[in-house]
Amino acid sequence: MSTAVKDRRIWLPATNSGRIGLGLLVLILAVAVLGPFLASGDPTKTLGVPFSAPEPGSIFGLDFLGRDVLTRALHGGRSVLLFAGLATVVAYGLGLVVGLYAGYTRSRVDTGLMRGMDVLLAFPTLIFILVLSNAFSRSIWAVVLATAVIQLPPIARIVRTATVEQSVRGFVEAAVARGESMVSVLGREILPNLARPLSADIGLRFTWSVLLIASVNFLGLGLQPPASDWGLMVSENRAGIGLNPWAVLVPALLLGSLTVAINLLSDSIADAK
Repeated sequence: MSTAVKDRRIWLPATNSGRIGLGLLVLILAVAVLGPFLASGDPTKTLGVPFSAPEPGSIFGLDFLGRDVLTRALHGGRSVLLFAGLATVVAYGLGLVVGLYAGYTRSRVDTGLMRGMDVLLAFPTLIFILVLSNAFSRSIWAVVLATAVIQLPPIARIVRTATVEQSVRGFVEAAVARGESMVSVLGREILPNLARPLSADIGLRFTWSVLLIASVNFLGLGLQPPASDWGLMVSENRAGIGLNPWAVLVPALLLGSLTVAINLLSDSIADAK
């Protein structure tokens, strides 16, 4: 086994930017997870005139239907984490299987799998999401699936390249000489040694999932009103940004903070020795 497998120390950011990213990420996650318990009202209840300015009892004012912006923001983070996280998990699950097998076997199957990834990579992102989403009645699950499939080719390529590099190491050759199966070699010898480089890429893929799923709300795909979601809030309230900018700024700042935190943390992981 390699030294990377033996190292069981808990990883913490070694740089100031990494610590800032970790702290910011914990804060945003706390808002997303605990927000519904902290909210004082119903996120779907109309309280007054649409796009009313902030006032006591409604510190960020009301949205385009007269609903409290803060209450909806506190309810809107869970869907962002759930759907972006699910898309990332599905993409990486498939990418690991394809990349590990292709990189380890380096046979005709490898060539076939990589050509299949090239075909997927050739599809324009938004067109692919539009086609798949319309095929499934514009369901959020279709958007999640499309987001995962779009990210599959680059993930598979990264995993394959890293697997090819690891497969010629001495500890892998020793495992093969002992008669271990391919599944055992991949799972016990190669995969643990991909943890650090892939952990940085996972953060970037999650960020991309967050931004893509949030952006398709502008096309009327994914979550539909009256759902509370940060991306949907930006889309719904952009027409009234001159009347109550907080209706757009609050969810946009939360989304931006989440992506910045993950990028800082990912960069810190990538730079770690």
